[in-house]
Amino acid sequence: MSHEKIETNIGWMALLIAVVISFGGLAEIVPLMYQAETVKPLPGVKPYPALQLAGRDIYIREGCYNCHSQMVRTLRHETERYGHYSLAGESVYDRPFQWGSKRTGPDLARIGGRYSDDWHRVHLINPRDVVPVSNMPGYPFLAEAAVNPVAVARNMRALQTLGDPYTDEEIENSAADVAGKTELDALIAYLQALGKNAPKG
Repeated sequence: MSHEKIETNIGWMALLIAVVISFGGLAEIVPLMYQAETVKPLPGVKPYPALQLAGRDIYIREGCYNCHSQMVRTLRHETERYGHYSLAGESVYDRPFQWGSKRTGPDLARIGGRYSDDWHRVHLINPRDVVPVSNMPGYPFLAEAAVNPVAVARNMRALQTLGDPYTDEEIENSAADVAGKTELDALIAYLQALGKNAPKG
């Protein structure tokens, strides 16, 4: 088939472009599926406990990822500010993962342990109480909403089906683990876990 026929027939052109893109995509994606570093968790990385998992669901529900990435890139100015660049093995149990480059607010990949629970509580209720120039909205309603234990157990069961190594006992105990906890407590627990198993340096 000559170039002229391809270039003058939009149907053939679209089909051949799709074929080329498909081959290119497969050549990049398939090898990653067999690299241990992309599917093997780093030492210490485990599925989120019930309260942290509930917090992660709240983080996603409230759209926190729209302003905060969880991916430190390999650029010097990023590693100096945030710490070691992000590795795939940190996010093995993240569904969906929170990598990206959108940063209206700072990257949160290494936020765990950087501030106290009380700091996070004040910041989430009214960010300007601790960061006067912040344009982040407040989330005071999270302090009034209780964590839904049924939803947590259901999510853990679904993740177990997908291969996360939750035990049946962990799922059965999840209701007790979140009993009396607010959505604010859960979100803080999630934030405090971020980056705890990252490489140092």
